[in-house]
Order: sequence, then structure tokens, then C-alpha cells
Amino acid sequence: MHRRSLLALLPFVLAAGPAVAAGGKAADKAGAAQYIDISPVALPVTMGDRVVNYIFVGVRLNLTAMANVQKLREREPFFRDALVRAAHRTPFTGKTNFTTIDVDRLKAVMLKEAVRLGGKDIQSVAVTSQTAKRQSGLPKHPGAPPG
Repeated sequence: MHRRSLLALLPFVLAAGPAVAAGGKAADKAGAAQYIDISPVALPVTMGDRVVNYIFVGVRLNLTAMANVQKLREREPFFRDALVRAAHRTPFTGKTNFTTIDVDRLKAVMLKEAVRLGGKDIQSVAVTSQTAKRQSGLPKHPGAPPG
């Protein structure tokens, strides 16, 4: 009798296995930040109509906890393209020098573009890195402090 009772419960135990496993994954997923890293791109830095430098920029799109990360990662080339196009329309030239970008403006423009392309699951934008191609031999920035 005992053996027969266990066999009768087997389908319920097998059905519960994936639900328990999914719950564990959901808990892990909720605890971990979800994001998409955009491959680094070279963005122009300009003075007037002249390109004076390029900044290699890494950008991260932070997602909501319920975002479909895989689906959004497949759209990474579109996010990257939007960033490059925005930077060529109106460069993110730094406010005081030609070796950095205007991070606040880049984040604002990229958030707008990312939401347009990826929807409401894009939560925020972070600049993860910026490296200037040239560090010296640059013209004096009009916003630089005197000296």
C-alpha cells in the first residue's frame, strides 16, 4: 500500500519540480540587477564644426526587474546605432575640456532613445567608461578655467 501511494503522488511531485525551480530563478533574478552593456563606441568631440578628439565610451542600460533581458540584448546593435547617430547630430562635447564627454546630456539623450527602441523596461543609463583618443595637443576649450 505504501508503495502504491508514493506512485500515485509521483506525477504531482514531478509537476511541482519546475515550479519550485522557476521560483528559485525568479528570486535570483529579482536580487540581481538586469542590464545591457552597449559595446564601446568612439564618439566625436568637436569645436565648432571641427572634430578635435574622439572619446571611447562604454554605456550600460539598466532594466526593470521584469524586463526580457534576452530580447533587449538582441537589440543592442540598434541601441549602439542610436547612440552614435545622436553623438554625430549634436556631439556630447565636455563642458570644460576636450578629453571628456558631457555625461549628463549623453544619459538624457540615450535614455530617450533607448526607451523609444526598447520600451518601458529601460530604467536608466550609466556611462561605465570614457577614454579619450588624444590627451594632449588639443586646442584650448572655451569653457576651460583661465590659467
